[in-house]
Amino acid sequence: MQGFLNSKAALWTGRVISALVILNLLVSGGFGLAKPPVAVQGTLALGFPEDSIVLMGALLTLSTILYAIPRTTILGAILVTGYLGGAVAAHVRIGSGAFDTIFPVILGAMVWGGLYLRNARLRELLPLTR
Repeated sequence: MQGFLNSKAALWTGRVISALVILNLLVSGGFGLAKPPVAVQGTLALGFPEDSIVLMGALLTLSTILYAIPRTTILGAILVTGYLGGAVAAHVRIGSGAFDTIFPVILGAMVWGGLYLRNARLRELLPLTR
């Protein structure tokens, strides 16, 4: 396992996973900033007031940008994880379906999985094996 984790294949796999996460989160944050009707309806359905949409979009966009920058990627991952935890809580609170509730968990796992594959310092801090 250690051989793969230190390979170019692992690095590129991590980059691709992280790029997919970043794209998804930037689109979601952009929806919050632009406030199209679908974003307003979805946010209201989750029980949040309409005037919170732009702030949540800005926070998600900023957290995602921090995740995308190598120097601030760990801070960004922590902030994105907190945001996604709030999304899970909101979906559980209103009784959303399984997919809507679990998707932020999957996205969070991808945040950390992509980061783990592309960041040797994180792998040293959290080794999969001893």
